[in-house]
Amino acid sequence: MRIRSLLAVAGTAVALTLPAVTPASAAGAVLTTANGDVAVGDVLNASLASGTAATLYNSATGTSGISCATSTFTAKVTDNPAAPGTATESLTGQTFGGCTSNVLGVLGVTSITVNNLPYTTTVSSAGVVTVTPPSGSTVQTTVVLRTLLGTVSCVYQAPGLNGTASNTDNSINFSNQAFTRTSGSTLCPSAGYFTAKYAPVTDGTDAVTVN
Repeated sequence: MRIRSLLAVAGTAVALTLPAVTPASAAGAVLTTANGDVAVGDVLNASLASGTAATLYNSATGTSGISCATSTFTAKVTDNPAAPGTATESLTGQTFGGCTSNVLGVLGVTSITVNNLPYTTTVSSAGVVTVTPPSGSTVQTTVVLRTLLGTVSCVYQAPGLNGTASNTDNSINFSNQAFTRTSGSTLCPSAGYFTAKYAPVTDGTDAVTVN
């Protein structure tokens, strides 16, 4: 009888231990959706968070420069290890539209084009996002403006970008990322501080969570 009781206690202890082991062995990847881990090769997309704009202002605290009502990005997942860790993506496209400028002498914004793609993007379990250009290159944007002097083009460059990912609204946020004008008219701001919040980031139609 005593042996049977000991076996019962041992069996209960094992049963209680299993739930603690199972979640650890199935922690999932850094990037997941409600349907499971994001697969390598999946394409992630996002537009600006509702009610926000993408801006390129002449200072971190200024409001003079360019504001865009729409912006999107597209990134292909190239590595998505088990969490905690760092996922890697290839940023293959970024667009801007509905852009206006309040700079004196500028009549309108013809286009904003992101150059030197693709960029390598990493997302850590801590929510740290980094955007890195190809070796020997820069993160570069070409801005074409309509001005009182005609059409002018200006090139802005940065060594890279840093952002944050949040699971609250499945967003990626870039705040006051500094660019330097490397060529173009003085009608373009001499420096550009880029701010944009993209949400929700989705894998098709499913929101992406960082773990």
